[in-house]
Amino acid sequence: MNLLMLSGDSSVARGQGGAFDQLLRRFSHYWTRIDILCPPAPDAHPRCIYGNVYIHPSPYRYASWQPYFIARYGRKLMRERDYALVVSHDYGVFLNGIGAWLLRKPYVSEIHHVEGYPHAVTFREKIYTFLAKRYIRWVSRRAAAIRVVNETEMPTLLRNLGVAPQKILVLPSQYLDLSVLRPIPEEPKPYDVLFVGRLVSNKGIFTILEALDLVKDSHRHVQLGIRGDGPLFEAVKEKIIELKLQLNVTFIPRADTPEALTRLYNQTFMLVCASTSEGGPRVTVEAMACGVPVISTPVGIMPDIIVTGQNGYLFSGDVYGLAARILILLEDESLRRDIGEAGRQSVQKFEASAMIEQYARGYHNLINTLKS
Repeated sequence: MNLLMLSGDSSVARGQGGAFDQLLRRFSHYWTRIDILCPPAPDAHPRCIYGNVYIHPSPYRYASWQPYFIARYGRKLMRERDYALVVSHDYGVFLNGIGAWLLRKPYVSEIHHVEGYPHAVTFREKIYTFLAKRYIRWVSRRAAAIRVVNETEMPTLLRNLGVAPQKILVLPSQYLDLSVLRPIPEEPKPYDVLFVGRLVSNKGIFTILEALDLVKDSHRHVQLGIRGDGPLFEAVKEKIIELKLQLNVTFIPRADTPEALTRLYNQTFMLVCASTSEGGPRVTVEAMACGVPVISTPVGIMPDIIVTGQNGYLFSGDVYGLAARILILLEDESLRRDIGEAGRQSVQKFEASAMIEQYARGYHNLINTLKS
């Protein structure tokens, strides 16, 4: 069977490795051929990888032309061979989804995340949430199915927007290399709390800093490690100075390999995610695979995994709730060990090969259903 994929990720067309490349390496085993149409990018060129995955970057300068490129080039490919399914990675202003509809072929809309949902922080997020809700209503009448990657947050949103339950296809996208992501007991722990992520509005970094300020009242030398950069970097530094946390916060250089990131996870007593909206979040699941206790807001896949007090902690996003949970873990080494191990066991099911096989089989089953 052949698959036509409409992606927003041009990294493979640029010859770069990364998560998408690693997904395709395994995913390609389940298809005769995969063709991927992706947006324009500097140094992007047509490529063939893994023998049967063909990457076609748009030749047009503007990403807004993507629906036209998909319709034009996608039809050319469909004249050359039959595709069992079209898969559209839908996000932003949903250009891929419009292109998929123009192909007049059964397609799946993959919506991993709605920017600003469940809580919009900025005006941009409010606009994107509004657009996403309009798009979901529109695509639910046209797509064969809508793939989501968590069992609670996105299916609830889709059902509330009128999507038929039988059209909702839950296929998680946490693909963990458990040979790399593992506990390293001998790794020193210079950080009490770790944040890993972009310094952008939805990540809740200011909530973490304010919670740290409360924790500092009873633990003067508490240490937070921040591994990330982004448009809020200078604002974060200013907040650290305002709260007099200069001796309590360390900015960590980027960890460029999975092995380096694994070592970093193992250098902390806990990882915190204070995001207001998320597609994954990937870092929480990776940290759990390393046996690191996680405190997170109930975003993305987190409500599907964490049972508070058993294998991690959820909190509502409030500063006092986060500070209280940090203190619980900070003051009880035995609890940290038990929570960390329970969390590690909880994410074993996301082993990469098994999850990618589930992803492929999910589409094979859908194709068979569409044929019957």
